[in-house]
Amino acid sequence: MVSRQNFLARVFGSAAVLLLVAGATAGHAASEDRMQRMITITASGSVPAKPDIARIQSGVVSEAKTAKEALSSNNAAMQKLIEALKQAGVAAADLQTSSINVSPRYAQNKDGRAPQIDGYSVNNDLSVVVRDIEKLGDILDKLVTLGANQIGGLSFDIAKPGKLRDEARKAAIAEAQRQASLYAEAAGVRLGEVLTIAEGAPSMPAPVMMRGRAALASSVPIEQGSQLVEVEVTVSWELK
Repeated sequence: MVSRQNFLARVFGSAAVLLLVAGATAGHAASEDRMQRMITITASGSVPAKPDIARIQSGVVSEAKTAKEALSSNNAAMQKLIEALKQAGVAAADLQTSSINVSPRYAQNKDGRAPQIDGYSVNNDLSVVVRDIEKLGDILDKLVTLGANQIGGLSFDIAKPGKLRDEARKAAIAEAQRQASLYAEAAGVRLGEVLTIAEGAPSMPAPVMMRGRAALASSVPIEQGSQLVEVEVTVSWELK
């Protein structure tokens, strides 16, 4: 026979369990409702800008019968080249040796024997930053004239993109706001407070070619072009 005390304990114990389950269900529903009452937009903003610096990858390749002769010849050519670049206005801090490679040169034997070393090749690569774009054509001409027999690449950049990136951030936020307002109006709701703002990883400047060709030197015409400073943001709003 079940005592009155045990009976009440079972009844109220069951009721407590039901209240806990109901509370958990209500909390889960409220959490889902909060998740549903927000909107997240990812948008980008960009600002076009004219590049103000250029980066050149150049090098000197020298060959000789011995590695010592090849290296000596290469050193002399590179020293002459570096001095000329400094005289042309390139700062020492903007000249950097990127690689030096000494490798044997092989000759093929017609009698089927294994190739034999018949000399050595030395490759010295130099990275040059040109901060006066107007001198870029002249500097390229000097590089080739003074013995740089390799030009590996030419790229343009913006020395101080900070203020431009801030303008791109403003444009990205405005675009996200526009899209969020459009979605909210279409759904019959209103935007509330901003919940989160996150900026994406910075992207490389995208080149946008300008009309016309700027011949910065009579011997080396250069397409200066322009670049886009771009920022991507992800913004979440509360919905009312």
